[in-house]
Amino acid sequence: MENYWTSNKSINGLRHFVLVNKINEQDQINFLLVAVVDVEISLKISKDELFNSGDWNEGWLNLPKSLAITKDYSYYKSSNNSKEGIEKIFVKNDSLFNIT
Repeated sequence: MENYWTSNKSINGLRHFVLVNKINEQDQINFLLVAVVDVEISLKISKDELFNSGDWNEGWLNLPKSLAITKDYSYYKSSNNSKEGIEKIFVKNDSLFNIT
């Protein structure tokens, strides 16, 4: 499975993400994705949403900077919302990104 993903629409102004954890919850598989340029922007999505929604592309698409980092990112960072709801990210032992 690909660890690098590009969102078809910006999420808080960013489109390139890294899959850092696979989470088995009840009867569903979820994934934790973190923005490449800002660890404060992370999201948990279901396997179905990642693979079947049409909202994501495997790998990092080569995008112009203005499309990869949109003006929404500046607005997000300058707003008070950028620090709200930030959860600590714990990378599981079997994650590609565990460097301990």
